[in-house]
Amino acid sequence: MIIQHLFPIFALILLGVMLKRLGMTGADYLATTDRLVYYVFFPVLLFWKIGGANQTLTPGAMRFYLAVILAVIAIYALSTLYIRLRPVTDFQAGTFSQSCYRFNTYVGMAVILSVMGESGVAQFGILIGLVIPLINILAVATLIWFSGRPAGWRLRLRATVRSILTNPLVLGCAAGLIYARWINTFPRFIDNTLALAAALTLPLALFSVGGSLTPSTLTRHFRLALAGSIFKLVLLPATGYGVMRLLGVADSYFFMGMLFFALPTSTAIYVLSSQLGSDTQLASAAILLSTALSFGSLSLVLWWMHG
Repeated sequence: MIIQHLFPIFALILLGVMLKRLGMTGADYLATTDRLVYYVFFPVLLFWKIGGANQTLTPGAMRFYLAVILAVIAIYALSTLYIRLRPVTDFQAGTFSQSCYRFNTYVGMAVILSVMGESGVAQFGILIGLVIPLINILAVATLIWFSGRPAGWRLRLRATVRSILTNPLVLGCAAGLIYARWINTFPRFIDNTLALAAALTLPLALFSVGGSLTPSTLTRHFRLALAGSIFKLVLLPATGYGVMRLLGVADSYFFMGMLFFALPTSTAIYVLSSQLGSDTQLASAAILLSTALSFGSLSLVLWWMHG
């Protein structure tokens, strides 16, 4: 079960690493691939999967989404306390904070598709649309708080709102929900076209994840990268488990929640850290270590839920 679902995903990530090391991909190629996946193919995938699915919002689904949001906020609060109590510099704070709760959407979609099928993808897409705005708010709020430039908070707040409202993944989810509400079915030729476009998404995304991993920075930032990985892959799943049990989340929603909590940190932390003046080398180290360790966290969830 574990090898069946996780090996193809991590094999494609490792292939992305190897292709970069062999010089068959480079920075320009990876940057172009990232843009295509982020702005075109992944939003198309989300729109297609959500737009054609049954979107009845049951009490169980509402409890599930609430549990995930509460767990993310709890880990954000704990990681912020850690930043205040431990030697995390202001320059590193924004990056470290993101590494504790920001999730890799591409790996998550690939895992959910493999384990839970088409219906799981649609529900995971809605979860993405709800959680991404929250995560962006938390990430930018931390970067503002520790930047030492409180005079610029209005501009950054405006930039945060703009980034959420123009986020391609959020727009893809929103368009899918609207389409599902009013139409909910695609003509065969449109369905086949969207299916063909969506088929490119996950392989390209996983190649890109592999190409973005940079081992050279891990040694210098291992301690903080490990701390972030413990928050992301140990404390977040434990907190999420407790919150879901408390709210009565069960069955497939509970399984999806545990898979979500066990995902590695997102490669997007590098981009936002670069844009808002935080530690990009720590971001690279955190992405690499979290991605490597997530094979263990995801395997544990699969073994536990299907063991």
